[in-house]
Amino acid sequence: MCEGVLSRYNAKIPPTMSCNCAIVAFNERAVIWDYVSRFSKINWNHHSGNIMDDELMNVEGIKDEPMEDDDDDDGDSDFEDIDEDGNDEGQPGSSNETSKKVKKLKKKRAYLPGMQMKEDETLVCDESAYITLHTFTTSAPCLSFDIIPDSLGPNRSKFPLTSYGVAGTQAQRSHANSLIVMKMANVYKTQPKSSDDELSSDESEEEDNLDNDNEEQLTKKPELTVALVPHHGCVNRLRFKFFNEKPLAATWSELGSVSIWDLTKPLSVLDDYKLLQEYIKTKEKPKPVFTFKGHRSEGFALDWSPTMAGVLATGDSTKFIHVWKPEQSTWLVDQRPFTGHTDSVEDIQWSPSEANVFASCSVDKSIRIWDVRTKPNKANMLTKENAHESDINVIHWNPKDPFIASGGDDCALRIWDLRNFTGGSVAEFKNHHKGPICSVEWSPHESTVLASAGEDDQIAIWDLAMERDPEETTEEEVELPAQLMFVHQGQQDIKEVHWHPQIPGVLISTSATGFNVFKPANV
Repeated sequence: MCEGVLSRYNAKIPPTMSCNCAIVAFNERAVIWDYVSRFSKINWNHHSGNIMDDELMNVEGIKDEPMEDDDDDDGDSDFEDIDEDGNDEGQPGSSNETSKKVKKLKKKRAYLPGMQMKEDETLVCDESAYITLHTFTTSAPCLSFDIIPDSLGPNRSKFPLTSYGVAGTQAQRSHANSLIVMKMANVYKTQPKSSDDELSSDESEEEDNLDNDNEEQLTKKPELTVALVPHHGCVNRLRFKFFNEKPLAATWSELGSVSIWDLTKPLSVLDDYKLLQEYIKTKEKPKPVFTFKGHRSEGFALDWSPTMAGVLATGDSTKFIHVWKPEQSTWLVDQRPFTGHTDSVEDIQWSPSEANVFASCSVDKSIRIWDVRTKPNKANMLTKENAHESDINVIHWNPKDPFIASGGDDCALRIWDLRNFTGGSVAEFKNHHKGPICSVEWSPHESTVLASAGEDDQIAIWDLAMERDPEETTEEEVELPAQLMFVHQGQQDIKEVHWHPQIPGVLISTSATGFNVFKPANV
């Protein structure tokens, strides 16, 4: 896989945020995980869709002791000494007195999903593949979260970044769960680690001149400010929406109830340290403004309508869907469920452009389109049976074009054209993910770009506009789809990934090992 010998990377686990702590800091270098396993960069030529081999330098050798030369028969080491004129040292034309030694690394290879790794090999993050990359952990892992839109403006690109969000925990004890309302601030660009290679004297001088700048940069640590809201039961899924200027979060509890929470107070204290301290001191416990217990079991499917203010749809594990409509200060939930699925409803997505229309997917392997203006038992307008070979876990409706993306237990990612919904998928990627797909989301800024996350501990970013040049060939061990732009790893048991709606190219993901905030260099 690479010519150097790779060994263990002794990583430190980032500090955990305790429930009574209000402000914690990110790790300034996001490569500090409880294990290191991150594919870093596939840099694509956007004209041909082929991998640029010169950019695939992502796997580094790191040993617990100084590296030794390989015991090759020819005696070659991992480095070749050359002088500044490009001549081999000790060969005719070289000058040992005046030449400056530099280290020339043999070409490294990027790890590609599906490659076989040796027992003594591991993956090391190439930070140069990211514009920004940070990680943080919470008191308990979060199955679901959502990004809270803010008033800082759209299409932001200037660093440092600020973002707001809300997540729901999955604590071991039911009464120990919380909604975590959070503010991520002071998020700077990631500064790649300096090379371990020996520097020349000139290079050392240049590094010395940059010491002050580097020290100043390292003091700019991102901060996470949180306000907790007690939640009874693990949060299976959470979705956020402003309604009548109020910040609302809808949550699916493992106990079988769905609640709506007003986050006005916990959200307001994040920008005022004194108010935050008072919030913590008084141990405020906001209550849900509405709770529905009419589902016959717990569930995961939940989505706010983007076209009808305050309208919500929820689906449970017994196959039923209920639609909520706001009325004054409460919600009316039709007790007659929307019927059509024959097994657990896993996800729901409202149409971004057509009011009254939503889509759902199920363990019964079907994707269905519904119209809420019709009676619940007749509202199923379109059905794609056997859309996947097994359970369909997630769907997402393209915000700009008539496409739906779906991911299932068959490890396949499929794209459906609503103009020919009952036909076959218009795109399918079934050999990349090696585990069930648990999250999929279209980019809000690029209509052909989407992200998918799977139980194989990777997040893939795709651009459906990419095509491979038929005349181009690749010698890579694993053949990759032309549409694959980037693969992000380093988390265990990934649950959800979301694009930030106001910061193009930035994604946030949650997993059993914490959150990642990142922006790939090529997105």
